[in-house]
Parts: sequence; structure tokens; C-alpha cells
Amino acid sequence: MIEETRTVFWENGQVCMIDQRILPDTFAINRYDTYQQVADAIQTMVVRGAPAIGAAAGFGMAVAAQNSRATSLEALREELHRAAQVLAASRPTAVNLFWGIRRMMQVVDNPAHDSVDRLRTAMLAEAQRIADEDIETNQRMGANGAALVPQEATIIHHCNTGSLATVGWGTALGVVRSAWQQGKKLHVLVDETRPRLQGARLTAWELKNLGIPHTLIADGASGHYMRRRGVDLCLVGADRIAANGDAANKIGTYNLAVVAHENWVPFYVVAPFSTVDLSTPHGDLIEIEERAAEEVTHIGGVRIPPEGTPVGNPAFDVTPNHYITAIVTEYGVVRPPFNVNLRKIADQIAQERERAQA
Repeated sequence: MIEETRTVFWENGQVCMIDQRILPDTFAINRYDTYQQVADAIQTMVVRGAPAIGAAAGFGMAVAAQNSRATSLEALREELHRAAQVLAASRPTAVNLFWGIRRMMQVVDNPAHDSVDRLRTAMLAEAQRIADEDIETNQRMGANGAALVPQEATIIHHCNTGSLATVGWGTALGVVRSAWQQGKKLHVLVDETRPRLQGARLTAWELKNLGIPHTLIADGASGHYMRRRGVDLCLVGADRIAANGDAANKIGTYNLAVVAHENWVPFYVVAPFSTVDLSTPHGDLIEIEERAAEEVTHIGGVRIPPEGTPVGNPAFDVTPNHYITAIVTEYGVVRPPFNVNLRKIADQIAQERERAQA
């Protein structure tokens, strides 16, 4: 990846995104003028990865404010509430989408922004703050997670959790980057990640550009490598983490966790604390997005199964907490019991905010 290019950013009054659907063959920046276009980009996976989706939602709200023709504060706020609803409907599983929208709505409803111009300025500033904070958060997670990586390590990684899944740096792949920068000798086994092949297309591309040794493997080969070749740890991201530590992530993560458990391989989930949803008691309550059948039936536009074959295409699965060794966040490494220790961090964050406002 071009090091200086963020996955999602603001430029010349437009929301700009790397189009991840056409990588690795083509590197292109798409530009959007309306929140409806941003919502469509999220839904069609121009941008993907929970943190990147959260930042995209923030900029979507900002572009709604900047390009609104409303002349009164009341009319602008009404339009921004409609924009929030449209953006929230774009993808149901990634909690960062709703987290980003909530942050923007706090700005919308803040009475201190008492004019159209002040509200527009505040909206763009908050969206930019969300994006900037994402990179800082990821680098802290990278440092926390790198401490778990041996000096020489073979790592299995599922899906894509690098710069492309965030504004920059990455979550689980950010841990790999941090460990690599510390001089650790690494080799990453990259799950291809069917059906959209984010591992084969995106993670392999990022690792190649970073110069980190890696080998692409079929999703079903992870058990063989753990049992016969030796794997030191698994690193994955998350799109939503329930209060008890159950983690929703790209389909296939649950399978990987079970095989890791069977082979005594540590299994780490790496995600910002904004991905933790304490309002959801356990993973069975997480809505799982079902995507179009064509993602499964076609590869490169070519039909694979017979026409009319029934298809199930859940985009995510939920890994029960007892398969998770630890959750790496920007606030440190969280170990079981997750229902207790995740709540402790949430309380700590709330206390820090109260002190900052005092």
C-alpha cells in the first residue's frame, strides 16, 4: 500500500476511499459528494473493515452537513438525522459503523453549535478526529499485541485487518507490523478468506508491500499447518465483540479458532475498544449479515456451481469466548473473564472522560 495514502480521507469537500474491490490489480481512489454515495460504498464494500467503516460513516455525516442546502439549523439537523439512518442501514454487523454515527450525532444534537456554519464546521472536525484517532489507536494496539509475539514466530492471519481495514496501520495485521518493526523474525500464513478473498487479494498485497514474509494458504489448510508445520499464534480482527467476549468476525474465524484450540495454539482477537458492544450480552444476539449469492457462485465473474444452486452466504460468524486466548485493545491485553475485564476497561474510560470534563 502507498504508505502516505489513508484508506478513507477528506479532500476538497469530498469523501475519498481506496476502492478495495479492484485490488490488487488496480489502485484507485473513489470520491463521493453525498452521504447516499458513502452508504452505497460501505454496502458494496468499496470500504470494509470495522474501523474503516466507522471513519467512513463519520465522513459520510460530514459531507451531508457540508453539502446540505438547509438554511436553518433545525432543517440541517433534520437532514442529518435522515443521513444517519441511511448510513446505519448500510451494513448491520460492524458495531464501529454505529459507534461512528453516534459520535457524529452527539455533535448534531449539541446546542453549543448554534448556527448552520458552526455545525458544519464541527461535523467535519469530528469526522477528521475519528480518522486521526484510528491510526493512533491502532499503533497502541500494535505495541500491546507485539509483546505477545515470540522473537521468531509463524502466525496465521484471517481476512484483512491491515491499513485497508482501518484508516491506517491496522489491527491484527498492525500487530504483525509492530512486531516486524521491532526486528522479530516472522512468517505469516495468510488464509485466502472465501468468498471475497480478502486474504488473498488484500492481506497478501499489504504484506508484499511491507516486505514481511508470508505464504498464502487455503482456508481449509490451517489445521494441517498447525498440526504438521508448527504455528505459534493466530491473529484476527473483529467487527463486534459482545459483553462476554464472544467475537463476530469474517466468516471462517470460528473454524480457525476451533482448530487452534484443538492444537493448543493461542488465538488472539485484536480490535479497538470501540468494537466492544457491552449492550449485547453474548454473541448469539449479534445480527449476522447475509450477502448476495453471487459472491459464492461466481469467481472473477465466472459461475462455478450449476445454475440455480441454493446458496447461503453469511458474511460473519461468532467465535465463542472460550476459544479466545485474549483480546488486544489500545488499553492493553484483556484476558478472561472477559465479562468482568471488558467492563473494567469501560468503567476506566468513563472515569477518564469525567476527569477530562471536570
